Amino acid sequence: MANIRKISELAGVSVATVSRVLNHPETVSEDTRNRILMVMKELNYVPNSIARSLSTNRTSTIGLIIPNILNPLYPSIAKGVEDVFYKKGYNILLSNTEYDASREKDCIEMLLSKKVDGLIICSSILEIADFDIIIKQKVPFVLLGEYMEDSDINIVYTDYQLGAYMATTHLIKAGYKTIAHISGPMNRKASVEKLDGYKKALLEAGCKYDEEYIIEGNNQIDGGHLALKKILKKKGKPDAIFVANDLMALGAIEAVKVSGYTVPGDIAVVGFDDIEVASLVEPKLTTVTHPVYRMGLTAARLLLDNILNEEEDCFKQKIFIQPMLKVRKSCGYDNRIEEIFS
Repeated sequence: MANIRKISELAGVSVATVSRVLNHPETVSEDTRNRILMVMKELNYVPNSIARSLSTNRTSTIGLIIPNILNPLYPSIAKGVEDVFYKKGYNILLSNTEYDASREKDCIEMLLSKKVDGLIICSSILEIADFDIIIKQKVPFVLLGEYMEDSDINIVYTDYQLGAYMATTHLIKAGYKTIAHISGPMNRKASVEKLDGYKKALLEAGCKYDEEYIIEGNNQIDGGHLALKKILKKKGKPDAIFVANDLMALGAIEAVKVSGYTVPGDIAVVGFDDIEVASLVEPKLTTVTHPVYRMGLTAARLLLDNILNEEEDCFKQKIFIQPMLKVRKSCGYDNRIEEIFS
């Protein structure tokens, strides 16, 4: 039966070197590593992951918690995370919370029970105190999404208020007077921040702010469709609409069309997220983009640094990812190019 002592003899290296290839392959030269891996392959050697975890106090697994596996944002984040950890020999345990705080707590407890080496938690709806269970177990973790005030926690975040402000200001500069808003669920911090950005842009420009032009959606396509229908029934046709996410924006565009109007001729639409399909619909969707794949990469690299750092108290970082406006045809770009860039 093959073991690391036999492998070391055949490869002409020490047992410690074989162990480093199994646990920290980046510390071994490529030639030596390849020679050892070739011997392992010839012997059909399969490392005992349980034994390795007992000897190293690590399981080479991390937990990734996301709120909605069907939202196109989160697979992009997951790919960024996987691209970092796969190269380092880690496995990823994925948990889906459905934006439920109780379920999110259960996911955290389950992953901690699996002895994961670290956690990445996307768009958390928990309070700072809820993370004490992770801190007490001294498991490194990173929050990805919103900024948390007064927290000594690793965070990779974007400014949702700024993104919403940019989107609404763009519509104002394009000449639209009556601008409605379809928000996300208002029990989520990101939705509140986007509403604040929308309000700020209107008030700074001296535009009328009307609560009845704000309809809460569910962050899904059907929510955008129903919200747009409610606006048309309740207040009539707005000139433009800022939608809190792209999925709802797609639903809103469809509702505009089935109501007998055109986009952007009758109603201009701007979304938020820049999911892949945003550039494929007709008209192509103007939207606020925050590079979620890069956010996943950044969070993963930050977590990996913390895992590999032997000190108990690592320096905590707050890394900001700048949102940007991606202008396409749904906002009337072609018809108002001089106004937009004047």
